[in-house]
Amino acid sequence: MFDTTEDRKKMEGAIERFQKEMKKVRTGRAHPDMLSGVKVEVYGQMMPLNQAASITAADATLLVVTPFDPANIAAISNAIRADQALGLNPADDGRVIRVPIPALTEERRKEIVKTASSKVEEAKVALRNVREDARKAIKSAEELGEDAKKRAEKEIEELTKEFSDKIDAEFKAKSEEIMKI
Repeated sequence: MFDTTEDRKKMEGAIERFQKEMKKVRTGRAHPDMLSGVKVEVYGQMMPLNQAASITAADATLLVVTPFDPANIAAISNAIRADQALGLNPADDGRVIRVPIPALTEERRKEIVKTASSKVEEAKVALRNVREDARKAIKSAEELGEDAKKRAEKEIEELTKEFSDKIDAEFKAKSEEIMKI
């Protein structure tokens, strides 16, 4: 019998990466994960923002970024402003950085859904790559008979469909969340 547990783990990894990417997508409400993709130059090297400051959501429309070292406020503020995909304009008072989250327009919401759909395609490509690798392993497994190979291929197909459906369900929920005013 062909073992699919390794393939299942790889597919679960693809789903986890997809979920992390979806957390970064803006929905109109402030969420600390929105800034997880921001890199800031601190002490001469680039590092993720969450390693240079703490990020909290003060309310639904405001993120508060508190640098661990107040000397880095300007660098952090500039890094947030420089990330065009976010479209945010931070303001600092010398101790903390306030990042107001503007309300999304209908056009911007549709644009965000379109961007999120590209993440869906990336996740599905990852699933298909795992499926392809599994198929190659099945075809090259000489100890398996033809019936066992067919069963294993069917099992891999079902696994791919299961995970693809999970991605579609998550995307549908996220799209509805984005489009909700």
